[in-house]
Amino acid sequence: MKLFIILGAINAFLSVALGAFGAHGLEGKVEPKYLDIWKTGVTYQMFHATGLLIIGVLLGKLPTSALLSWSGWLMLIGIILFSGSLYVLTLTKIGVLGAITPLGGVSFLAAWILIIIAAVKYL
Repeated sequence: MKLFIILGAINAFLSVALGAFGAHGLEGKVEPKYLDIWKTGVTYQMFHATGLLIIGVLLGKLPTSALLSWSGWLMLIGIILFSGSLYVLTLTKIGVLGAITPLGGVSFLAAWILIIIAAVKYL
């Protein structure tokens, strides 16, 4: 419970910091196309930071569940793969990194499915 709340808060903090960096540090330095890619990474990082916080709260309210724990780890992996690959793509313009992004998206989807299953099972 505590770990996912901490991970969620760290990722929310990083999302705000990286969003500010993109808006102020990258504007005019990268093409608008890449700035939009950066913004997508920031947006998804914040959504899933919130997801991690929700998982932390649910773990405190529901019986210990591997479903929720796996969901949290998949969200963290998704943030690293999805948002991380978009950040690196923006800074390096190495297009092949775009192939990593969908793996993060699949991690996000799996994490949300596990939350649905846990809710059906325990709520």
